[in-house]
Amino acid sequence: MVRSRRAAGREDRARPAEARGAKARDDEVSVAGPHVLVLAKKSALRMHLDRQDETRHGRVERLLRENDPTVHRMAGSHAQHEACLEEVEAVLAGLGCEAKLVTAAALDEFRVVIDPPQATGRAATAPPARKPDLVVTIGGDGTLLAASHAIGDTPILGINSAPDFSVGFFCSGRLGNVRETLEKALAGELPITSLTRMKVERDDQLLTTRVLNEVLVCCASPAATTRYILEHRGVVEEQKSSGIWIGPAAGSTAAQRSAGGRVLPLTSDKLQFVVREAYTPAGQILRLPRGLVARGESLSVRVKMTDGRLFVDGPHEVHTVTIGDHLHFSASDEPLRLVGVTRRRGWTARSAARRGYRRA
Repeated sequence: MVRSRRAAGREDRARPAEARGAKARDDEVSVAGPHVLVLAKKSALRMHLDRQDETRHGRVERLLRENDPTVHRMAGSHAQHEACLEEVEAVLAGLGCEAKLVTAAALDEFRVVIDPPQATGRAATAPPARKPDLVVTIGGDGTLLAASHAIGDTPILGINSAPDFSVGFFCSGRLGNVRETLEKALAGELPITSLTRMKVERDDQLLTTRVLNEVLVCCASPAATTRYILEHRGVVEEQKSSGIWIGPAAGSTAAQRSAGGRVLPLTSDKLQFVVREAYTPAGQILRLPRGLVARGESLSVRVKMTDGRLFVDGPHEVHTVTIGDHLHFSASDEPLRLVGVTRRRGWTARSAARRGYRRA
């Protein structure tokens, strides 16, 4: 059986993160059956309270006591997330499967490598002795996104642990229906959708093949100008802007859309690039303000900054880029196999219009 969180986990999570390492807790069920790896985030409130910063810790506690609006959602989300973890453990204990639950203090602390990536020049953690049949994430879209970088062809299922506070578009389960969702997933009764991911190369070095949302190329300072030469389908243009968003269809409703991009069909294998706040001289027209990159094509960015950055799927994976670096972006041959979310779920033209999206 899974050890009780009350008996084995509460005290452990109350200690500072450094005292217990990157993983807050490992719980295992050693019985015959499917092997399920569950990756759970720590709530934002728990991370605040666990920090060894007495000033910040005391400030958050005071704001909670005063019911300050800046922490109201944080407290509600924490309560739902904790309830979902209780539900997950109870379900895993009764499903008759081999389960391992890993809780991370932060999204970038998932040190579990399930499907080792292609050679990228980065040290990788050794994969587990037995590859899981299913990976389950407990959190929201951000948790699934963080976990996706450790996953090659293993199916992944998202559980939205705080549905009143999180969109969870890529999550097919939620607090309250965990048992039903896991039972169907393990029985093969939920569809699996392949989502295109993006490959990123710097000169002759492969950085990653697992970008699910987007990459941001920009200057280290958000107040500085991003300078580069963009090349696509024979058009070469020198640009100045706040940066470039580049990513596959799965990220087209996020930063790409907010910056003026289009919503792509969920299963599209195209990439999209969107230039942020481009400088356009008077009387001139930008030729490459945005565009689509088909499979087999590559988008080229030549860096003209001495202090540039390349952010991969958020703020946690960052690469330094500098003047003369040549970046290439193309569709990866390593799609993500997402369980329970179909190409039509919430992605129709009508639903996109309700959210204010423009369909491609």
